[in-house]
This record gives sequence, C-alpha cells and structure tokens, in this order.
Amino acid sequence: MRIFSGIRATGEKTLGNYSGAYRQFLATQERDDAFFCIVDLHSIDTVLEPEALHEATLDGAAILYAVGLDPERSTIFVQSHVTAHAEAAWLLGAVTSFGELRRMTQFKDKAAEQDFVSAGLFNYPVLMAGDILLYQADLVPVGDDQRQHVELTRNIAERFNQRFGETFVVPQVSIPEQGARIKNLQEPERLMSTSRGAPQGVVRVLDPPDVVRKKFKTAVTDSGTEVRFAPDDKPGISNLLEIMSVATGDEISQLEARYDGGGYGRFKDEVAEAVVELFTPVRARYEELRADEPQLKTLLAHGAEKARKTSAPTLEAMYEGMGFVRT
Repeated sequence: MRIFSGIRATGEKTLGNYSGAYRQFLATQERDDAFFCIVDLHSIDTVLEPEALHEATLDGAAILYAVGLDPERSTIFVQSHVTAHAEAAWLLGAVTSFGELRRMTQFKDKAAEQDFVSAGLFNYPVLMAGDILLYQADLVPVGDDQRQHVELTRNIAERFNQRFGETFVVPQVSIPEQGARIKNLQEPERLMSTSRGAPQGVVRVLDPPDVVRKKFKTAVTDSGTEVRFAPDDKPGISNLLEIMSVATGDEISQLEARYDGGGYGRFKDEVAEAVVELFTPVRARYEELRADEPQLKTLLAHGAEKARKTSAPTLEAMYEGMGFVRT
C-alpha cells in the first residue's frame, strides 16, 4: 500500500500536529510504502518573509525525523525539490471547478482573517491534490481539518480518469479515531493552532518541560470533579483525556477508570508529565539535527531523488492523456 501525506513548513508544530499527523506517520511507515512531504509551496499562500520560509522548512524536516520517521523506511522530502508537484497542480486545475474551491471551509476561514487574499490560498486544494495523486497514494493520513481537501482530491481524480483515461488511484482518507482534533487548553471549543486562540493554550512540540507543565496547570476544565469523556458537557476534561490517550497509548476508558474520584488537579499534572515524557527525546533529536544542517540537507536530497523517480511516470501519463506533444 502506498501512503502520502504532507505537512506545512510554516507554523510552530503543536501537540495537535503530533496527534493528527506525526503519530499516524509513525504507524504507517511500519507497514507501508510511505512518502512524507514538507509542503513549502503551500506555505507561500500567505505573506511570508524568505528567511522565515527557509528556516521553517528545515525546522519542519528536522521535526519529522525527530519524532521517529526513518529515512530508510519512509521517503521524506521538500515539495519544491520535486517540480512535478507544481506542474501537476496546473494540469489538475483543468478538472477542478471554481465552485468546488469556493466551498472549501479552510479558504473561507483564512480569507476572512486576511486583508490580502492570494490566488495561491484559493488554489491550495489543487496543489494538494497533485501532491497526493502523483504518488498513486492509496491512503492519506491527515488530521480531521484536512478531510474536505482529501474528498476534493478524490473528486478530481475521478473526473480526470473519466475524461482522460485511468490515470490515478483514487485515495482513501485516514483520520485517527482519537486525537484527530486536539483543542486549545484555554479554549476547548477551538482547535489547537498557533495562528488562532489563546497562546497559553497551545502546547508546542519544542516547548521546554517547565513551559508544558505550566500550560497544563492552567488548562481550562469544567464544572464538577469527575474525569469523564463527554465532549459536549465536559469539553475541557474530554480534551485532556484525548491528550493523555495520545501521549500514553492508553484507551480513554482505562484513563476514566484510573482517575475516577481523583479530581482535576492530579489528573492535569499527570497529563503534563506524560506530554513532557513524550516530547523530551523529540526535542533532543531535533536539536542534534538542526546543529548539523549539511547532514539534514543530505537526507532531504536523498528523499527528493526517490520522490522524483516515483512521481515522474504519473506526470508523464497526465501529459500524454491530456494530449500534450511529448518528445
């Protein structure tokens, strides 16, 4: 089975990114042919300084390796190092409607927050479709916020196949049952994101242990003292239970039984310690990788070479199927 997923270069990576994306990446590399991409082309759909893009791309790569992805088992590369992605996006634009893109929830949400709305932000889902379809991916592990984009990718693939002949595998989306939508610790009605919501409620992968502990200590809970998973009635505690499940691997039902009658204080402290234990080795490995930039770039170059070879036949089939003259 072929797996593909990408993660934006920009934005400090959070517990939500780990739960919705990195955790799935680790699971899939154990059994499948996996391709993981730092999507730097997607990252310029909003205003971004060149130096910031450069550093964020290297940071994003370092974190992928630091969480445990193995370059011997997974292909890890930077999107712009494989020019087929940009070419595929242009070709797929021919089978994507304006109406489909206008209905994308992420575009509407992000456009409402910006004075300058780029065409890149609008076309983002077409580039994402190219990312996935170039590798004939069977499965796309993503967080729940990307479900709509993968559904559009499926529609684009089916439409292209109907018009130009069977070219693409139509991929399936993979969303984790638990931890797909980790929330802000201060605003449990809002996804954990570095661009929205209370900063004190955002737990970053690279936060020092004392910072992590402080954020959980001040996490919003709910009325009463019962540690019970009930997202509608107890969103704060339910969010903490999901986080604890992600960090430890324990089922939520096990956690409910363990903390039954124990109150919120001890529970929050132990969630914090579980997250500290999860991310301490990740932070150490990240620092090693960022201290050796030439080695990091060598790893990425190796991944890009494999990605170019894998994607080239699909891109050629797209050109030929659409009637372009090839020499």
